[in-house]
Amino acid sequence: MAMNDKVAVVTGGARGLGRAIALRLAEDGVAISVWDLQAEGAEETAAMIRAAGGRAIACAGDSSRAADIAHAVQRTRTELGPVAILVNNAALSPFAAFAEITEEVWDRLMAINLKGPFLCAQAVLPDMQAAGWGRIINIASSAAQTGSAVGAHYGASKGGVLGLTKCMAMEFATSGITVNAVPPGFVDTEGLRESPVDVEGFAQKTPMKRPGKPRNIAAAVAFLASEDADYITGHTLGVNGGRYCN
Repeated sequence: MAMNDKVAVVTGGARGLGRAIALRLAEDGVAISVWDLQAEGAEETAAMIRAAGGRAIACAGDSSRAADIAHAVQRTRTELGPVAILVNNAALSPFAAFAEITEEVWDRLMAINLKGPFLCAQAVLPDMQAAGWGRIINIASSAAQTGSAVGAHYGASKGGVLGLTKCMAMEFATSGITVNAVPPGFVDTEGLRESPVDVEGFAQKTPMKRPGKPRNIAAAVAFLASEDADYITGHTLGVNGGRYCN
């Protein structure tokens, strides 16, 4: 599904799911603007794409700050072209008991996980509207579908992402712009390995008894970004090994 004329922004693209998504879209010929707070990791992802023959740049910044977003969008337009695909992947995913979640932690998580996708979408929508074509894919979480005993703030933020997805899909349904969500389940990333989760032990409690791989999420995103998915909007495409069944 080659899309050599398209430009994508992937937030949180320095590693993990974001990197896998950026690399997968680049395989389809999409030029990639990799956004992340971690400049070195973002540049590594972009360099991997360029080494494989693709086009990519890295933009360092905070995806919850409008000024940082505006700068990254302008640079992306100048160096790659108008934005046609937005993957809102940047997120915080801490573990905390409900009583231990402070107001400061709550506010920061909501800023990154929920306000960030809203601001990024607002910033790139003019490009999509001008082209009459666009794809917005929001990375949600199965925690918003099943709940999480030690992540009320995270689950709430991702529940907001699902609601944002549906509302935007309805508003832009006749514009050529689709808006969909991919909630990963239990996926083996650096972040998961760095968490207190017993990866192998928890995997045995899931239907497939194994974690997913970043490429599974990337493939779902690539499909939703493609021409083949032009009649899919407002959809929640769960990639979770059966953890949650719609």
